[in-house]
Amino acid sequence: MQMRPYQQAAREAIHAEWNDGRRRTLLVLPTGTGKTIVFAAVTEDQVRSGSRVLVLAHRGELLEQAADKIKRSTGLASAVEKAEQTCLDSWCRVVVGSVQSLQRPARLEQFPADYFGTIIIDEAHHAITDGYQRVLEHFPEANVLGVTATPDRGDMRNLGEVFDSLAYEYKLTQAIREGYLCPILAQTIPLQLDISQVALSGGDFAVGGLGTALDPYLEQIASEMQTACAGRKTVVFLPLIKTSRKFRDILNSKGFRAAEVNGQSEDRTEILSDFSNGKYNVLCNSMLLTEGWDCPSVDCIVVLRPTKVRSLYSQMVGRGTRLSPETGKKDLLLLDFLWLTERHELCRPADIICENREVSRKMTENLAQAGCPEDIEQAAEQASADVVAQREEALAKQLAEMRRRKKKLVDPLQYEMSIQAEDLTGYVPSFGWEMGPPSEKQTAALEKFGILPDAVESAGKAQMLLDRLNKRRGAGLTTPKQIRCLEKYGFQHVGTWQFSDAKYMIDRIAANGWRVPQAITPSEYKPVTVW
Repeated sequence: MQMRPYQQAAREAIHAEWNDGRRRTLLVLPTGTGKTIVFAAVTEDQVRSGSRVLVLAHRGELLEQAADKIKRSTGLASAVEKAEQTCLDSWCRVVVGSVQSLQRPARLEQFPADYFGTIIIDEAHHAITDGYQRVLEHFPEANVLGVTATPDRGDMRNLGEVFDSLAYEYKLTQAIREGYLCPILAQTIPLQLDISQVALSGGDFAVGGLGTALDPYLEQIASEMQTACAGRKTVVFLPLIKTSRKFRDILNSKGFRAAEVNGQSEDRTEILSDFSNGKYNVLCNSMLLTEGWDCPSVDCIVVLRPTKVRSLYSQMVGRGTRLSPETGKKDLLLLDFLWLTERHELCRPADIICENREVSRKMTENLAQAGCPEDIEQAAEQASADVVAQREEALAKQLAEMRRRKKKLVDPLQYEMSIQAEDLTGYVPSFGWEMGPPSEKQTAALEKFGILPDAVESAGKAQMLLDRLNKRRGAGLTTPKQIRCLEKYGFQHVGTWQFSDAKYMIDRIAANGWRVPQAITPSEYKPVTVW
């Protein structure tokens, strides 16, 4: 088979991991970039080397797709291990198996521990569950490949508990840039949907609560779609079957040709075929189409099932990222809404491309202000630039504030010389605690006294300064700020003055428009009282 460069690189990386002794490895490819092609090629490699291969998945559609792709790309037929079907009497070296069937102890016990030399898990973000673990433990010496577009999970359990390494990852941005997936445009619709009271269940929003929260907004959403989705082939994801059906009816009342499918639809295959062939221009579903369904001509995704789980969000978006040049498809439009939620971080268009949370928030903010579709790569670049600019602006303000603060503070060496404190000037730390940096408490206290703490190099020195400052305050002597002010005008040894004498002179200077009175020569002036 003719493989794309990244597919061949992934194939080689997987074998390299196994050859290096890392038996359980992971492959991450975005939806639409041919993960089945890669594991079909790996399957062929393993069969040629004498290994029997098990392709494991949690849904019948995934098993059928895997068997079909392996047959068409390699010529290898697959036996089936599911329900009443078994592979034990088959000559096939490839088996597609349902994890629900194979995990049962009575069924597993029929297989020797070395029956499968290779196990490939499709949609491997599910592999951490007990059923998959039971199967893997039964075949402990098998090489394992997990294949997924979305390695993160909603319950935050790490796939590192199952897999030893990441063999290869191909990012969505790379696939778009290299022309293997279509560009994605994101648009935020300024319709505020309040889901702030929806509870959580299993780490994500409870679907029942979401359905109830959405109902008041369905008419408005349909009206917005009349403009935003015009001329596009649209898939809408909703939380409940009844909500999905209700929205289909609303869309049809507004001139759309909308259909609805769910797990209970007996005519599901016919509806999906009719949608692909253009009979319908909108397909509503209650989370049925997140995995294992492909319709490349889809060029608009509407997510009305808000989620905290990035993998689920990415799966929904992935239904529209495939190329379809024969239908004139140029891009995918992803519609977002202003979800109102006080307690939870929602997955938004930015989360499928931004790895930095700060950039993601800025991109989400920019999209909400744009009011029109924006290319997500360009939007991410702009958000990143905005974040950098914001950081630079904040840093400039911080530095300006530091300079302003330093102008009002006295350098400790200047202060020591002014009060003629040779013991401070020649201080050398002796004990361990003295050698450490000044504590936050010491730094704050020094700054409150008017001393620039940045130039105080040790905790011991800070403590000596604070002791001296407290002693001088008790004796009614000049403060560091008085010293700085008067020495700036040329007065000498202000550190030996009384607080009241310094205040008297500063008041006279201030009353004279911040100029020294003509009758006073600062370098020769001595106050009435000297310490």
